[in-house]
This record gives sequence, C-alpha cells and structure tokens, in this order.
Amino acid sequence: MAKIEKIQIAQGVHWITIPEAKLYILCGCPADSVKLLMKRGLIVSKEENGVVFETGPNAILLSDVLVQNGNFSNLAEFPVLQMFYRQGMMLPNHPNNTGIKPLLIGMEDQLKSQLHYIYRGNYGLISADEIMQTGISSKQAKDMMRLKLKFAFGKIHPTEDLLDTLLVSEDTVEIRNGVHIRHIGWNLYEFIYQGEKVTVDLNLPPHVYYEAPYRLEFHKVRREYFAVIHSGEGDGWDTHRPCMASVLTFQGKIYLIDAGPNVLYSLKALGIGVNEIEGIFHTHGHDDHFAGLPTLMRTDRRLKYYSTPLVRHSVAKKLSALVSIKERDFADYFDVCDLELSKWNDIDGLEVYPTFSPHPVETNNFIFRTLWKGGYRSYGHYADISSFDVLKGMITKNDSEPGISESFFTEVKKNYLATVDLKKIDIGGGMIHGVAEDFRSDSSAKIVLSHTAFTLNAQQKEIGSEASFGMPDVLIESNQQYVMQYAFNYLHSYFPSVPRHQLHILLNNHLVSFNAGSILLKRGERINDIYLILGGNVEMIQADAGIESLLSAGSLVSESCEFTGSPSTCTYRAASFVQALQLPSSLYFEFAKQNKVYTELARLQKNRAFLQSSWLFGDEISDPVQNRILQTIKSEKYSKGHVFPKECYSNFYLIKKGKLESYIDDDLFETLTKTNFFGEENILFKIPCLFTVKVASSAEVYQIPDEALRNIPIARWKMLETFQKRMRKLGKHFT
Repeated sequence: MAKIEKIQIAQGVHWITIPEAKLYILCGCPADSVKLLMKRGLIVSKEENGVVFETGPNAILLSDVLVQNGNFSNLAEFPVLQMFYRQGMMLPNHPNNTGIKPLLIGMEDQLKSQLHYIYRGNYGLISADEIMQTGISSKQAKDMMRLKLKFAFGKIHPTEDLLDTLLVSEDTVEIRNGVHIRHIGWNLYEFIYQGEKVTVDLNLPPHVYYEAPYRLEFHKVRREYFAVIHSGEGDGWDTHRPCMASVLTFQGKIYLIDAGPNVLYSLKALGIGVNEIEGIFHTHGHDDHFAGLPTLMRTDRRLKYYSTPLVRHSVAKKLSALVSIKERDFADYFDVCDLELSKWNDIDGLEVYPTFSPHPVETNNFIFRTLWKGGYRSYGHYADISSFDVLKGMITKNDSEPGISESFFTEVKKNYLATVDLKKIDIGGGMIHGVAEDFRSDSSAKIVLSHTAFTLNAQQKEIGSEASFGMPDVLIESNQQYVMQYAFNYLHSYFPSVPRHQLHILLNNHLVSFNAGSILLKRGERINDIYLILGGNVEMIQADAGIESLLSAGSLVSESCEFTGSPSTCTYRAASFVQALQLPSSLYFEFAKQNKVYTELARLQKNRAFLQSSWLFGDEISDPVQNRILQTIKSEKYSKGHVFPKECYSNFYLIKKGKLESYIDDDLFETLTKTNFFGEENILFKIPCLFTVKVASSAEVYQIPDEALRNIPIARWKMLETFQKRMRKLGKHFT
C-alpha cells in the first residue's frame, strides 16, 4: 500500500496525505477550497473523549503565484480558521490541540503576504491610532479597541505566534516526521517519504478557472426600480450555497452588497456581466465577504466602492497585504465613495444608512431606502452581527478592560431592531454571529434568515423566511424599460457625433434574448444581424488559435462580418442569459454610411479585432472602451536590432506583429511575439523597464500611453499578474 496518497480535488487543487507521518496537506488554497474538501468527504466529523470536531488539513502548500487566470490562488484564511476552530487545533483543552501549529509551506513572497493577509483578516485595524486615521474620534476609537480585544481574548497576536511556516526551494527540505518536499519547477512540487515520491502540479491550464463547490441554475434578472435579488444565503462552510450576499437594483442600476468567493459564478448565473455593475456596498473584510474583490477589479472601469472609511481602510490593508500593492493603489481599481457612519447618505436618490456592527474586524450594516407612495421603501442588510447574549457578556463598567459599555449595547440593539420593509440577518450563531431569536419581536415587514449552513428549525421558521438563489424581493416595481436607456448610451458612445433622432433608427429594433449556452453565430457562418449586448456575457471562441474571450454589455457581436465581407472567424456563444438589441446589418451599415461614420467604424473595427484577440484586452473590455484605447495609441514599425529605451515612465508596448527579445544583461529572458506586451512596470510602479528589449525581427508595436490604461482595472490587474510571474521567473519579489 502506498505511503503517500494523492487526490486531485479540482484543477489546481490537490490533497496529499501521509497517515504514518500524521501529515495532511491541502495543496493550493483558492476560494472555497475547504468546501471542496468537504464535498469530497475529506473533511468529516469525528468524536474523541466526548468532543465532536472535524478532520482536515494540518498543512497548506501555497501556489508559487498569487493569481492564476484572474483568480486568487492563495486564500489561506478560511482553511486556517477551519484548523483553528473546527478542528480545534488552537482551542484550550481540546483533544486535537496537541501543541502542533498549522503549517504554511511555500515560496518566500507568498508566505510573507499570506501571514500579513491572515493577520489583517483576523484583526482588521490593530490600534486606536489606525482607527482614528479613518476619522473616528479618540473616545470611539478607544471603545472600538476595547471591543476588538474582547473578541481577541485580550491580545492581538502576530500570525507567527499561531502558524508555522516552511520555506521551500530547489533543495529537498523536511516538512515534518520524515516527509520531505522539493520545488522542481514553476508551481511543481515533489513530496518524498520513505523512498516514495509524488509530484503535484498547481498550475491552471489557460482559460480554466477554479471550481465552485456548488451548482447554480441560470436566472433572468429583471432590472426593477428598487429590488433585492438574493445571491447568497450560506456561510463560509456551506457546500451548497454562496456566502451571504445580495444584489440591489435601483432605477435599473445594479449594486452588489459584498463580494464573497466565486462571485463571478453567481453573477453569471444571474445573467449579470461584471461591467454592468454600478458599485459595491461592502460590509467588512472577512473572506466570505471579501474574496470576490479581484473579480470586481476585472472590469473595464473602476466600480464605485461604497463603505465607511473605517471599513475601507481595513479592507485596503488586507487587500494590499494579499496582493503586495500599496494601500493607496486601492483607488486605482475602485472609485472610492466614502459613506458617513450613522447618517443618511444620498446616492442619486438611493439613501444609505451605515451603522457600526460589533465584529472582530471593522464592520458595517446597511439600511437602504428610497421615497415612494406613502413614505419610504427600505431594505436592511445585517452581516455580520453578534447575538445579544454575547454582547451582554461583554459589558463591563471598567473602561480600561476589554469589553463594551451598557450604552454601547443599547445602541447596537436599537440599530439591529430598526423597522424596515425587508431585512436580511446573519443567524450563524457562536461568538461572532447572530441568532434568529433576537429578532422575534422585530416589527419589520419581512425578515430573511441568512449566513448559515444549517437547515432552519421550527423556532427559526416562526421568525423569518428563507430565500433561494436568484429569488427577488421587489420593493418598488419598475414601469420603465431601463435596458433601452442602456442601448441609447452604448450607441451614443459608438456614434457621438450622430444626432439623437438618427440613433432612434437603430433603437427602433427588436430586443432579443438568448439562453445560456446558446450559439448566436457559428464560425464560418454569415448572418444578417448584428447584436448589441445589453445584459450578460457572450463568449468569443476560436479554438484552434487559443482564443476564448468574454464580451460584455456594450459590445457588438458579428459586426466584423459585413466589414470584411467574409465568414465569421469566431463562434459567439451566450455564457449566461443574454439580452441584446438585434440590428439588421443592412440597416446598420446604411446608417453608418449616411451619417458619414462608416470609414472610421471600419478602421476601429479592424484594430479592435486585434485587441480582442489579445489576452490583455480580450476579456471583459467593452467595445466603447476599446475604441477609447484605439484613439490614443500609436503604431510604430521597428527594424531588427532596435533597442527600446528603459527610461520611459509613461509608455506601454503591445506587439502587433514580429518578434522581440528581452534580456537581463546579456542573458535572454523571454521571447515576445504577437499580442505579448512589455513595460507594465512603467504603468504600475512608475519605474524604468527592468529588462532590455530588442527587436529580433522587423516588428510593428503599439505604444499605449499611461492615461489610456489608468482607469481600466482589468488591464492593470493582468499587467500585475504578468509582472509577478516575470519576477518569480527572475527569482525576485517586488513590492
């Protein structure tokens, strides 16, 4: 019988067990990796000395790179929490607390960032001074620190006190109890025990994403005047549902409340493209509400980020620790819109009231309202909260001790029990979550119970309702067709010089819908219609060329067929429920000619087709944004031997054709060909190019200025991912 057992849990995630050595290793820890282990039956409940607890990993092997295909590869917070609390490895007098700490294994830069990220995930802001930097008064900051210390059992511990780490290299090193590990290549590791060897590959293939532990059905979401779409009712351990979250629609605009693991999968199931989102309201920075932020950084514009400065600073510190960026860079990816605590904030007619919620990290609850017949319609989102019994147990009259005051408890209770038309509450229980019983006398019209992995019992069913994924609660019904407003805005961005009445020629066409998985246009076909995507996403596929791009709202499908006069070179397929404006191609091009925009459209389309074929600009960047890029770039031709200057702080280069080579001193580092790029360090860090780049054969290169890329988060994110890969190949860590 083999001494080392290896199981592939999902693409990029493996399970290694060496029972003789009492070593159980989770290899790769993307979002929801604990749930994947639970689904495979590799985490189960057991009883010892009358204590019931879970099995699971006692070590984690980190990916060499933080991001793969746009998703975090290393999110160790919840696997570590599972070891600490559900396995009992750090609980006093627990039979599984043997004095052995959980172990993180990996490269130096990933170990460093994970320790810092887990530290901020545990505690958020760590001093009264940090809290006061968010605009909180010294007295409030002192009270918040007293509360934080109570949750932390009186002391904030460095992560190194709670976790062991092991640095790996090309040399063989011992993990524990005679088990050894060796780094044998990019994201490739070899485990060795008593003569046996097993190899683990943590790489994700191109266009492959980390797996969600649950299956979601596709839905058609209507853009209401004011409504809540329930997009998550589970917690960080629920293997069947996404974590607690909501989608808010107001006057046809779409807002997210929190972004947990696999948020892109949830949005896809709801038929919502990430570029359709107006902004996110963020309650706090625990991974079950935070891990989806990278997805929201993968947009063609900065989404609005709504929270109080208290929460924003806490989240920015955790994100910067994880991604190894500066805290100030948070504003490069999100349009920061700070909210005032305990006041009504007006956001274009949607009023938002954030309140402070007791939790180990800085947390807001939100009440949303808008004026309507007879007064206001309102929604309260309460994640995460603490039970009244837990809070009562924290009350102390000594304001120098960890705990809270009686008046603080009274204020929190009043906030929790505010009367609204619809309220979603956390009933996860335990020390840091709420209980349904506290809301038995709540006079809100409807209460939805959330943030739990358990089936509701009879007492809970008397208090609140359940919500299934995609279920809407409509507070104010819409009597308008908002989608036509989107269509007008998109067409105006294509034809800014065309009079409004001319645009109505195109607007007076049919709205059509496509179910997820439907093919709009097959490769090699000619069609008679062009589709302007208004909702959802469409895949653009050319399998033999390795092209798989995602077209978002605002993009045109099949425009190129008429310009080139040839069959389509790609297949277009609905990745979710899709709504589109169907434009007869003959009408579209006659319109373009009469309004004297045909020549410019043809030029833009040809160049846009090249951008869409590239990894950097192909995904989730709508046609209007690509058009803006194309209006700023310069195309230059270079002869063999040309050397690009390093001292160029504002330019970025995308290869249109030809071959270039990058060097470190006289050593060839990388060969660059069509759609490859360089100079990302100029854009990201304002530093000279780290490589010498030479033209190996005649080439044509697009030079793109900094200002064209500054407000396209997905492009910056991909540049950062590429830069980190190059640094890893170079053997360096850059911060």
